[in-house]
Amino acid sequence: MASQQRPHSPDHDHSHSRDHGHGSSPEDLHPAVVIQRQPHQRQHEHRAGSAAAFRWSVILNSGLSALQLVIGFGFGSLALIGDAIHNLGDVAGLLLGWGAEHLSGKPAQGRFTYGFGRSTQLASLLNALLILMAAAVLVVEGIQRLSNPVPITSIPVAWAAAAGIGVNLFSAKLFGHDHSHDLNRKAAVVHLMTDALVSAAVLVSAVVVGLTGWSQLDAITAIGVGLAVGYSGWQVLQEALMNALDAVPQGIDLALVETTLMQLPGVVEVHHLHVWGMSTSQNALTAHISRRLGSVNDMDLLHQAKADLAKLGIAHSTIQLEPHD
Repeated sequence: MASQQRPHSPDHDHSHSRDHGHGSSPEDLHPAVVIQRQPHQRQHEHRAGSAAAFRWSVILNSGLSALQLVIGFGFGSLALIGDAIHNLGDVAGLLLGWGAEHLSGKPAQGRFTYGFGRSTQLASLLNALLILMAAAVLVVEGIQRLSNPVPITSIPVAWAAAAGIGVNLFSAKLFGHDHSHDLNRKAAVVHLMTDALVSAAVLVSAVVVGLTGWSQLDAITAIGVGLAVGYSGWQVLQEALMNALDAVPQGIDLALVETTLMQLPGVVEVHHLHVWGMSTSQNALTAHISRRLGSVNDMDLLHQAKADLAKLGIAHSTIQLEPHD
């Protein structure tokens, strides 16, 4: 049996070329190979700006929630109160995501041989539930308010809603453009972007109510916002449950992975192929590969497999080579 992953020791970066004599240096290898040869804790370093994005988003949304609650209760806007509640859900979700991302960066130890990457998946699941709970509150309260409309002072409500748009768009921008492959960060951005839409709807509603005096529009807006927020939460929940059940992560084409392995030199069969998410941003693979003996150096075959799999979004792979009769 040949495995592509080597023991996590500080000096194994160059051991393949030293032990097997094929003359490869770290500079000659695919970056993914170099990363996997590094000590385990270096494979899970936080991306630049991760902590700052979570920290500032929590601070800004906490202040925004307090402001919107005061204005919402003071001037009678259920839609703005709903926006504030969803913002509080943002704060809780961001705190969960921040803690989970910190845990996912811890090295493997003791019984946790895979590290703590799964914490990001649990956080994304909890975030989805928070989104759905906030949506339910908005819809129920909105329906009750329809039959008992409350007069609204539109100008302060409109300004608070405008502040919500700015804060949430700025907070989402703090996470950059690398959240699409990380469900934990994606859940945080979904929170922020949907709440920016909530604030936009509240702003329009406040302006219309101020111009027409139609107070029921505030309740209608709250119901519509609740349904939209619930839909986004349902999407995140589905993806989180799939990851929890070790489904092939989104963005990974299993057929393409098998084809890629089959196209390696001397390979005649691929079986026991498994792909799953070690966290919301790191994918792993195990596979058995039958190859013709002598067709290619085993280490070269494994290195090429590692490089090809990294291009498909799989940076952690363990491959068992088997002789083909």
